[in-house]
Amino acid sequence: MHRQRSTGFRFSSPGGNLSLSLLLVAAAAAALGAAVPRAAAYKNYTVGDDKGWYDGLTLPGVDYQDWADGKNFSLGEFLIFNTDKNHSVVQTRNETLYKSCDYNDSGPDDTVEWSAAAPEFSKDAVTVAVPLLKEGAEYFFSGNYDGEQCENGQRFAITVVHGQGLPPDLRPPAAEAPGPAADDAADAAPAFDFSHPKNVTTTADTSTAPLDDADGKPSTGGSGPGRTLARLIGPCLVAAIVLLAAQV
Repeated sequence: MHRQRSTGFRFSSPGGNLSLSLLLVAAAAAALGAAVPRAAAYKNYTVGDDKGWYDGLTLPGVDYQDWADGKNFSLGEFLIFNTDKNHSVVQTRNETLYKSCDYNDSGPDDTVEWSAAAPEFSKDAVTVAVPLLKEGAEYFFSGNYDGEQCENGQRFAITVVHGQGLPPDLRPPAAEAPGPAADDAADAAPAFDFSHPKNVTTTADTSTAPLDDADGKPSTGGSGPGRTLARLIGPCLVAAIVLLAAQV
């Protein structure tokens, strides 16, 4: 009688069933993958969400402080202000100035005005992207019309935490080796690249991939204990598989 040959494969080893061993190796590999941390993404926060950035006279009932409360702002993230030419974006770390809604007599380092054009009644859309470059309290308001827009609700305060720190393209340039000073070196401003994140959108909270270098290329992996563990255990897993296969 012709006996039909089985097409199945059965593996065994002196130490027990090889299939179980391979399952254990696969489980160890999966656990290793989970142990390697992924860098969290930086975010764009659209101020006011779909309401935009306007004062209470233009948009009655607006409350930007209520919008900001409960959010976690970190270094390297952006605030996106969607507004028009009749409203401005002023940033300060001076709480007294912020509460007064008046920065006409502020010092040169007290404020940054991100939309410096004179106000005009226009429906032309304006988008202002503001990077968060320092930890601690930050205050934002509209400085137009002698503080009237600020007094009518167009302001809010946030606290910026360290998070992942600044991505490379938002860090100040590294100090170069001493050399002959140029005539205008003292007046040169740090060359920040405010194009991070590369795709500015108008959604509420938009995550962007963490940047690995100044060219804006997404990071392909993290660093630290998890990555070191992967480098150590990875070869061991390969060796274990080879040894098990040799016992077939």
